[in-house]
This record gives sequence, C-alpha cells and structure tokens, in this order.
Amino acid sequence: MTTSRRQFLQACGVLGLGAAVTGVPAVASAARVGNEYKVQETRFMMGTVVTITALHPSKQLGEEAIGRSFEEIARLEALLSRYQSDSPVSVLNRDGRVSGIPQELAEVVRSARLISKLSDNAFDVTIKPVVDLYTEKANRKGEMDLSRAEFEEALSLVDAGSLIQKRDSIRLNREGMGVTLDGIAKGYIVDKASAVLAAHGAKNHMINAGGDIRTMGEKAGSKPWVVAVQDPDKKGNYPAVIQMNTGALATSGGYEVFYDKNHMYHHLVSPESGLSPNNVASVSVMAPSVMEADALATAAFIMQSRKGLRFIESLNGREALIVTKNGMKLSTSQFG
Repeated sequence: MTTSRRQFLQACGVLGLGAAVTGVPAVASAARVGNEYKVQETRFMMGTVVTITALHPSKQLGEEAIGRSFEEIARLEALLSRYQSDSPVSVLNRDGRVSGIPQELAEVVRSARLISKLSDNAFDVTIKPVVDLYTEKANRKGEMDLSRAEFEEALSLVDAGSLIQKRDSIRLNREGMGVTLDGIAKGYIVDKASAVLAAHGAKNHMINAGGDIRTMGEKAGSKPWVVAVQDPDKKGNYPAVIQMNTGALATSGGYEVFYDKNHMYHHLVSPESGLSPNNVASVSVMAPSVMEADALATAAFIMQSRKGLRFIESLNGREALIVTKNGMKLSTSQFG
C-alpha cells in the first residue's frame, strides 16, 4: 500500500516540524549510472515527505551516506520539534524558559531573531498562540468557531521582543507565549543533512523536504539538478522549472494546511493582524542556505506580493518567485 504526500499530511492534521505518522515504509532505489550509482530514498519525516538523491562510486557507501543523513534529520528533529514532548522547544513552551540549550537550537533561534528584525517582524516564531487557537477552534463543519476575545488574547501574546536569548538559555517574558520553529527549522535540518552527505563522500546530491530543497554539485551525466516549483493548484502547471547546481530553494504556501472550508485560515499567519494573507498562493526563495530561504519565503508571504518582492530584492544574492491567488507571477530579476 502506498501513501501519498496529501494523505500523509491529512493523517497528520497539520504541516509542521515533527508531526509524525508511524507505520509508513521508506522507499529506496539504486541504479548504476556511468561510473557511479544513483541512490535514492524517501521517508516521512518532519511532517512531510523527504527524498534524498545522491551519487556515489559505491552503492553501499552511497546508501550508508543517505542513512547517516536521515539519522541527522531524526536527531535534529528531536531537538527542534514542538511536537515531541521532551524536546527543548517543548520545554520552553511549557515552562517559559529552557537552560543548557543545545548549540543547534541556539543557532536556529538566533537566526530566527535576526530574520525577524530584518523583516520588521513579518517572520515571527512567537506566532504559536494564534496558530494553536486556529487548530483548536476549527470545527468539523469547516468553520472557525472562535470569539473576538479569544482571538485578541492569542494575538496579544505574539511578541518577538519578548523572546530573550542568552548564551545557553532562552526564555519567554510573558506567560502564555510559545514558539514554533516550523518556518525555519526544517530548512536548517536540510542544510545539516546535506553536510552529512558531503562528509560521507556523496558530494553530488539533492534533498527535497516538502519543497525545502538543497542541491549540491551535479546530477548524473554532469548535468544540473532540475527542480520544479510546486503548482499551488496541484494541477501540474509548475510556475517555474529551474536548473540548480549548488544552491537552496524553499517554497511557502497556504495551500497545504488550512483550518476552514473556505481556506481563509491557514498555517501562515501575520504577526500583526493575526490573519492569514490571502492574495498570495506561494512564495519561493533562493538563498545561500535552505534555512534562510525557508524563513525569507515565509516573511515575504506574510508581507504579500509587491511588498514581499521588494523585500527580497533588497537582499543581495537572494531571489524570489511570488505566485498570486489569481495566477500572476512576480519574480526578481535573477530567479531561476
């Protein structure tokens, strides 16, 4: 029995780092291509489908490199997921503070705070109370059953300035606050998984984690990797098909997880209004790292089309493609 990405996400009920489903088998393959083996494996991790493709002179060592990479994904997911009750992030959300934090969490939160400032808080990991409220109040009829008072209370707890980070600790300055690293941690984990592949001799590889993509080197035949940007309407009309050597691409869209039948409320939420922007279908960003591309795509989505495009244009070496709800495509000059 096979399980599609859509079925998997529906089973999860949420798209996010660490929302896991058990009992879904990995799918692996290996084929000789010239003097190398093309080794590929797909697993369900981090709340999405993760496919790793690698080239290696040895089939066995190529498979081992991919196995090590998936081990790194699992290790980091345990540290950064808000869905695992014993993770440092869950401790922070439960107790309002966490000490002795691992270096990886420190790096992700530090980067999140920097991108928050850079984007005038369009990217804000303290959005969790509003996302949680939507999750809780979405009823079986596909309607959002919440009061104005509940909404305003949750929105009042969104405050990037009240997330305090010290050398080995993080605290939330207000009771009831919480953080979600869903918009940045997956990209960080993909970057680290890529580094593991390279360290194990698979220097030519591609990782696709639900639209968070890291490529390194070349695919078989010394050709660039070919990457299609997801069609928000899921009809196969890809907004762009690009060629990549070593690079990073991430796409944020409100088309995967929504909380109401009219798709007005989804997992991308403005920290200012508490609402989900609805004039943008997706934002894809190319950046030096998947972590950065991940967070910048979220920020640009929240800013909406024209402002989001100007934001990415202001950043050297970063490119974006924005697809609006009416199908218009806006892009920076060097995207693709």
